[in-house]
Amino acid sequence: MYHIHYLNKISDKGTELWTENYQLAGQAEDADAMLVRSANMHEMVFSPNLLAVARAGAGVNNIPLSACADQGIVVFNTPGANANSVMELALCGMLLASRDVVGGINWVQSIKGSCEVARLVEKGKSQFAGHEIRHKSLGVIGLGAVGGPLANAARSLGMTVYGCDPFISIEAAWHLDSHITRVNDRDTLYGKCDIISLHTPLLDDTRKMINAEAISKMKDGVIILNFARDLLVDDDAMAEALASGKVAKYVTDFPNEKTASMPGCIAVPHLGASTEESEDNCARMAVKQVMNYLENGNIVNSVNYPNCDMGICRAEGRITLLHKNIPNSLGRFTAAIASENINIDGLMNKSRGEYAYTMLDLDHHPSAGVVESLRNIEGVLRVRVIK
Repeated sequence: MYHIHYLNKISDKGTELWTENYQLAGQAEDADAMLVRSANMHEMVFSPNLLAVARAGAGVNNIPLSACADQGIVVFNTPGANANSVMELALCGMLLASRDVVGGINWVQSIKGSCEVARLVEKGKSQFAGHEIRHKSLGVIGLGAVGGPLANAARSLGMTVYGCDPFISIEAAWHLDSHITRVNDRDTLYGKCDIISLHTPLLDDTRKMINAEAISKMKDGVIILNFARDLLVDDDAMAEALASGKVAKYVTDFPNEKTASMPGCIAVPHLGASTEESEDNCARMAVKQVMNYLENGNIVNSVNYPNCDMGICRAEGRITLLHKNIPNSLGRFTAAIASENINIDGLMNKSRGEYAYTMLDLDHHPSAGVVESLRNIEGVLRVRVIK
């Protein structure tokens, strides 16, 4: 029996997938796995019983990934499950910025007590005139699960689209509209586009990539959309660019102390994944990944350990090891198993930075002696007997 604890409300579309082998744990310390959305886990003390944490969403800034890895706790996320939701909101942001819809709506609220609303609207609406996005140029930085579909949608709306993604997968590239022009660097994209939309992860190379230098290379009156990560944009540089008119509008899904009061900024309250469909998809994916890991030892969509999938175990025994990525670890594992005259029917070993994962299918159920020998090998963080 596995025990599951929720740190936030999780959609019923996911939780209904648990089988009779799972039950809810009232306390976090009793859980084999925890599901989380936005709860901050950085100050939590994890029980030795905790095997997995699944984030029902893509971002994992609220989870201490290294601390979990050091304790043999696999952290999962659900990439792509909320992609359509974010893509649609980015498309909405593009329209809001192009037409000053927000300004117009707020102005109507300011005159709603007048008996001459209709006349005032006809007289004052010109101050909120905008422009169409058709025939405008859109630059998409990051052509993955969100950026790729956004680029395709923009093409369908008659826009000229440029895309920049040095790490695009072959599968993502196959799904792109053939009329999307790929550029090799962001600087080239900056100079060509009326609207720029960010869809890249936060890395050393992308942190504050939209800064004063980058903005200086853009068209005057550019619109910038950020539905990816807050820290991709230098807020101080953005405030100056908006004040000067270099940037016409900045739309962000990550309000903070600066952007919430920044003239020219449309700050959306982090609604990218806030749709019923998105929350359902994330919950379903999170639950399935946890079940697959607990029952089969397979790791799919982990953010702190390598993905490793040997399917449903058909062998007599399966054992898994979370360990540091130390040379000759695999040789030590196989020697410990061979010492008990156990044959290895299947093996998979993957590494990710300083951590690694090994799965071993055996022709016999491993003995307590084998398990103890494996636990005592240098760098081993957790040993699990799956079968």
